[in-house]
Amino acid sequence: MPFNVIALWLGHESTNTTHRYVEANLEMKEKALARLEAPDIKLKRFRAGDELMRFLQTL
Repeated sequence: MPFNVIALWLGHESTNTTHRYVEANLEMKEKALARLEAPDIKLKRFRAGDELMRFLQTL
């Protein structure tokens, strides 16, 4: 896949930014993941309101 296509998908302004991600090896990725902590939030399921559901039903 060409870098410029990947850059567009990821929203990068420059292919230089994309190149850093492409060149990352498994060890680099493991080190980055090891530094992360789980977020202290409770995820809620999205529930569309009545107005949104009425609009979607008209489509």
